[in-house]
Amino acid sequence: MKLKADIEHVIAHTKPVWKEINGKTILLTGGTGFFGKWILESFLYANATLFLNAKMFVLSRNPDLFLNKHPNFKNEALHFITGDIKDFRFPKEPIDFIIHAATDVDVKANVDNPIQTFENITAGTKHILELARIKNVKAILHTSSGAIYGKQPYNVTHITEDFTGSPDIYDKQAAYGEGKRVAEMLCSFYYSKYGVNSKIARCFAFVGPYLPLNGNFAIGNFINDVIKGNDIIINGDGTPYRSYLYASDLTIWLWNILLFGKPCRPYNVGSDKDLTIEDLAHLVAKNSEKEIKVKIALSKGNGPVLRYVPSIEKAESELGLKVYIDLQTAITKTIEFNKSVLSEIKT
Repeated sequence: MKLKADIEHVIAHTKPVWKEINGKTILLTGGTGFFGKWILESFLYANATLFLNAKMFVLSRNPDLFLNKHPNFKNEALHFITGDIKDFRFPKEPIDFIIHAATDVDVKANVDNPIQTFENITAGTKHILELARIKNVKAILHTSSGAIYGKQPYNVTHITEDFTGSPDIYDKQAAYGEGKRVAEMLCSFYYSKYGVNSKIARCFAFVGPYLPLNGNFAIGNFINDVIKGNDIIINGDGTPYRSYLYASDLTIWLWNILLFGKPCRPYNVGSDKDLTIEDLAHLVAKNSEKEIKVKIALSKGNGPVLRYVPSIEKAESELGLKVYIDLQTAITKTIEFNKSVLSEIKT
């Protein structure tokens, strides 16, 4: 098991969680994505090693395609449901917990078809909340996004959960952030009217195994360049600030928020250790086996610097969560994982 050390790290920091999961049934949406794979890995390991006798329903549009690509998830504790998040048939069996991690982070798709993006998020969340209401689940975890805050003010270094800003509705990419805002509002409605126990994780930026390396994530693209031995190209000016939480820490946070977070009380999920995109590129480049250059496409402007960095004080103080894995280690782990996958493909 490639991720054994990482998953053991997750289990070590989620021990109280598994006492609550023992013998229970969970439904997971977004199980074939980055978040979902880590939830599956940790669940299967805990289920086997701690003898939980728990099971998980996993929603997917094409389970066969996923399992053919990832046969390690063929397990009798996992039961795949074929369907769309907006209208899939509810399982007849009782459901104790729901992890709603289905989302679409494809920037191009969000711009090209914002109506579909908005509908997938909002109608999908409402369908899941209906399931939670009908099944009277103990708790549902809704993975929201830091995008709901809109553009972070230049004079705010770490944005807090009580910030009342929002996306610019005339921005071409607003459908995603605004959809997540409406989804949180639906969670609030279902909690106040039906008592659906919704926990909210406002997720920022992450790195780790299973992160797509050829998508919209700068850190994934940089890692892909290093693995291929190419120079790193920054399309902007390199000045925006970001922070990245390693995937095993992310998984620890999500499990703990599901079980111990307060209802409809959002928690920022991410790292508060910020750095510029240029500094990030140089940090990733250190992992190259040969000398590669970091090239910046645009000259630095004089305007305010863009930031996308959370304050995590609430998660730290209320739930005892923290950043365990530093960014350099996280990058190295991610590169090693992807190199091992490529090695297996070649052989």
